[in-house]
Amino acid sequence: MAARLLLRSAVRAATTYRTARVPVLSRGMAAGGIPTDEEQATGLEKVIMIAMKEGKDPYNMMKPKEYSGTKDDPHLVPSITNKRIVGCVCEEDNTAVIWFWLHEGEAHRCPSCGSHYKLVPHEMPH
Repeated sequence: MAARLLLRSAVRAATTYRTARVPVLSRGMAAGGIPTDEEQATGLEKVIMIAMKEGKDPYNMMKPKEYSGTKDDPHLVPSITNKRIVGCVCEEDNTAVIWFWLHEGEAHRCPSCGSHYKLVPHEMPH
C-alpha cells in the first residue's frame, strides 16, 4: 500500500514538474558502441596513454634498454636525485645481490663483477 502511494506521488511529481524533455545521452550502444579506453581515460591514466602512443615511457614501465656495461657504454640508471642505490646480480644464476651507491658524474664500477653504471637525471612527468 505504501509502495503504491510512493509510486503514484513520484509519477505525479515527475509529470507535473518536467516542462522540457531531458536529452538522451548520445553515447550508448545504439549511438556507436562501447567507448574505447582512450575515450574513458582521465587524469594520470590519460597522461600515460598519450605518452605511450608517442613512444615515451613516463614511469619506466617498460623493460630497460640493454647496455654492455663497459666504461664506454655503461648501464644508465635514471634518478631524480644526485645519488641512488643500485643492486647488481653479477652472474645470471647468482642469488646474491651486490648493493652499492651510485653518485652523479662519472660511471661507477660494480665492486664484484666490474660492470659500469652511470647515473642520469630523470624528470617526473607531472
